[in-house]
Amino acid sequence: MAANSSDALERARRVRLMIFDVDGVMTDGRLWYGPEGETIKVFHSLDGHGVKMLAAGGVPSAILSGRKSAAVERRAAELGIGHVIQGVEDKRAAYTGLLASLGLEAVVTGYFGDDVVDLPVLLRCGFACAPREAPLAVRERVHYVCDAPAGGGAVRELCELLLRAQGALDAALAKYLA
Repeated sequence: MAANSSDALERARRVRLMIFDVDGVMTDGRLWYGPEGETIKVFHSLDGHGVKMLAAGGVPSAILSGRKSAAVERRAAELGIGHVIQGVEDKRAAYTGLLASLGLEAVVTGYFGDDVVDLPVLLRCGFACAPREAPLAVRERVHYVCDAPAGGGAVRELCELLLRAQGALDAALAKYLA
């Protein structure tokens, strides 16, 4: 869906918490295993800086992932993501619990997911997003589909869209343009 869609932009304006899945969103979705069986994840620096810009613009982020990984904990700490929920099978219940703990309504949350396991959250949040690689069953049910690839700029694209919709992108870029 186009970034200039009035519905998508209106929904993006309301977001006060952006929640990200990891595999297939913050990464390209491939699973790499090291010699000891450990999971290795690759994150893009553009995406990470987008998350930092979003937080500086007043929209904190959270992670909600079905897998559990020490690499995700480390990346979240580097990016200042305070709410990290991993290893959950029921994303809907985890999402509902997160909102309750933060006192937020679903309408002011965004969720970026890539697969059918994310649909229970994508169908309930205020601003649902997916990467271009997501299956059709997901892409046709979200408010925004990124042009950039998962794990290669999609998160950054979304963060800049949120900042632009909320009138905060120019301020986020100002220190780099001075």
